[in-house]
Amino acid sequence: MDYGVLTLVPILIVILIALTTRRTLEALMVGTLSTYIITDGFGFLHAWIEAFFSVATSRDNQWIFMVCALFGSLITLIGASRGTAGFSRHLEKICRGPRTTLLSTWILGILIFVDDYLNIMTLSSCMRKLTDKFGQPRETLSYIIDSTGAPVCAILPFSTWAVFFAGLFFSQPAVEALGYGSGLQTFYHVIPYAFYAIAAVFLIPLFIFGIVPRMGLMKAAYARVAGTGMTYSPASEKLNLEDENDAPDLSRSANLLDFAIPIGMLIALAVITGDLFLAIVAANITCFLLYVPRGKIGFSRFCDLAMHGFCNMVPTIAVIYFAFVMQRSMQDIGIANYVINAVCPYMNGTIFPVATFLIVAVLNFSTGSVWGIPAMVVPILIPLAASIDANMLLVMGAIVSGATLGSHACFYSDATVLTSSCCKMENMEHALSQLPYALLATAIAAAGYLVCGLAM
Repeated sequence: MDYGVLTLVPILIVILIALTTRRTLEALMVGTLSTYIITDGFGFLHAWIEAFFSVATSRDNQWIFMVCALFGSLITLIGASRGTAGFSRHLEKICRGPRTTLLSTWILGILIFVDDYLNIMTLSSCMRKLTDKFGQPRETLSYIIDSTGAPVCAILPFSTWAVFFAGLFFSQPAVEALGYGSGLQTFYHVIPYAFYAIAAVFLIPLFIFGIVPRMGLMKAAYARVAGTGMTYSPASEKLNLEDENDAPDLSRSANLLDFAIPIGMLIALAVITGDLFLAIVAANITCFLLYVPRGKIGFSRFCDLAMHGFCNMVPTIAVIYFAFVMQRSMQDIGIANYVINAVCPYMNGTIFPVATFLIVAVLNFSTGSVWGIPAMVVPILIPLAASIDANMLLVMGAIVSGATLGSHACFYSDATVLTSSCCKMENMEHALSQLPYALLATAIAAAGYLVCGLAM
């Protein structure tokens, strides 16, 4: 059923409440309820509950919830063993100031390219206290981590993103007809046209060296640090109360191996098996075998810490959960078809790539559905691109870029929420402080697609 312009009302409600209250979870709850009021009238509560349980019973969603919760356990255990302190102590030999610390964060973000979740969770645990030491706002750390999560995965061929998009594109006859070989071989040719992802990654060193200035809330964050010495805002203070209480015996020396062995196990198994859940379970077991027999952490305290870290991720999981409910509600109200049908009559081969980028970006930003939206729109956009003789590689690059922008900039996407949680700061502070840089990368990408559309 076509709900016309009412299709956009729930998204506007979510954005308005989030910007006004700086609260993400409550905005999503109201947004999902308003969607089903539009679609089901007085039966909205039944429809909302149906969506609620549909999300809860999805195995893919359960996988994400458990990965987040178990990573909370892992980080708490490593912190209690003082493994993080050991890693920071050794990294200080390289990171002798703010600039080298931020550059090291950027480089590590590129190196951990297998999966955006793995990138975000590992990098935040490695670098948070070190950037604090050199007086860098949490807003800067979260911006760098988020900008080397999905954007890096989108432009490197050996990642979960590459596998997903390769399969998605190659299922279309028009793409298979290009003759580049397999799905992954086709994706290799798409990478140079993922302009947003490339811009987002390479804006970071320009920001670090001051070529791209501090803007908006990022500028205010640096002013806060200069004035108060606080690397996080008062609103984020409650998220950082336990940082100094993780280790029961501070007299013990910090040991790099207490960090390197569990994290090494996590990364190695994630690369070898391609299963992040298995990898994170193995990393937690590694912590038990490494800490308890040596007396670093007692058995009872180990169990308490594991459960405590697990429970600490509940607020993050709650936001991600309702983001998934929002995705479901946007599918039910038909936002993808509404937007595509509204703009497609005005398309031609020249402007189609930039229009594709903006359409996918708007839909991803609206729904927070990073992979769901491409799966919905590719069967529509790729045949349409072929029919108007648009450059197919450019169009596929625009779809990847639009999805990357959605993951990076949407304030209730799973990557954004996970980044703010792992950096121990309020979600909206992270989302709004990085927004000017996401918009700058968006402008660069849009200009690239427009110029290439005209040239090709």
